[in-house]
Amino acid sequence: MRSRFSAFAVGDPDYLLRSWHSRTRPDRLRLDPGQRWTRLEVVGTERGELFDAEGVVEFRAHYKEDGRPGTVAERSRFVREDGRWVYLAALPD
Repeated sequence: MRSRFSAFAVGDPDYLLRSWHSRTRPDRLRLDPGQRWTRLEVVGTERGELFDAEGVVEFRAHYKEDGRPGTVAERSRFVREDGRWVYLAALPD
């Protein structure tokens, strides 16, 4: 999760696509150059340990756009694909 946030913060869509599950990954990803990601809060985690095959991360990602603050809150499901943790999807509220 932290590496994906960093990729948003530095504007690296290639990393985001590589760290996205092949079943749910979009063909392309365009990042908004007007958004500046400023801080990540990991609110909680479920599973995702060394021997787990899946896990959940609940987070709040803070950004600024046109000088105004904003926040994205999500519970994200991650799974192992080819031995690596990848983002699968957002979980419903």
